[in-house]
Amino acid sequence: MSQPDEKFTRQTITEIVPLTPSLFSFRCTRDDGFRFTAGQFARLGVRSGRGNLVWRAYSMVSSPFDEFLDFFSIVVPDGEFTSVLSQLKVGDELLIEKQPQGFLTLDRFVDGRDLWMLATGTGVAPFLSILQDFSVWERFERIVLVYSVRTHAELAYQELLEELLTREYIAEHAHKFVFVPVVTREQVEGCLDRRITELLTSGKLEETVGLEMTPEHSRVLICGNPQMVDDTRKMLKQRDLHLSLTRRPGQVAVENYW
Repeated sequence: MSQPDEKFTRQTITEIVPLTPSLFSFRCTRDDGFRFTAGQFARLGVRSGRGNLVWRAYSMVSSPFDEFLDFFSIVVPDGEFTSVLSQLKVGDELLIEKQPQGFLTLDRFVDGRDLWMLATGTGVAPFLSILQDFSVWERFERIVLVYSVRTHAELAYQELLEELLTREYIAEHAHKFVFVPVVTREQVEGCLDRRITELLTSGKLEETVGLEMTPEHSRVLICGNPQMVDDTRKMLKQRDLHLSLTRRPGQVAVENYW
């Protein structure tokens, strides 16, 4: 049990699913008092080989209403955190800070008709949480998830995406959803094969979706590789889609916790 004055709780790993040699998902218990908004992240803690605590930010994949917490991780070679995390087994302890954080949430936008979610790699995690929250389906007329990876094997959570569209509370809104898989280092049928920034520059992304990205109607969430996030944000700014700030609502929200 955690002490009342501690900033974290002690949770238990209940499931680990290897996806590729460098990617895995895992599930742990959830403290009754842990509340978060879809799109937010938690700081997870493990004890390194030297005995000190190491913390990293991980977006929740799971819904805010699930009784458990799901996360998606890459294994960083010689990484101080993931080298320990990837060795944990079912039944092992994981520390989770009590206060969730992050601004990649729908309340960043005051209006909008179309929601675009642009992700690379494990950056898809917060969008999977958002898609499991009914509010997004009520609010937007079109919902586009662009998920870019290097190889087809890294295209995770396909079963979850298919299953959630059949859920009773989502099924009648499933027609709003457009999924655009992107695989940059292989030719895969049904997948685009250029980086997100290239697809935006060429117009191929909007052509594929059949929807124009405009300041008036589009709201854009971006998460993933820091360089992609920065490049895409700058590119959208040139198209008059600006970061949404508390003092100045805009059309774009990003997450930078690397």
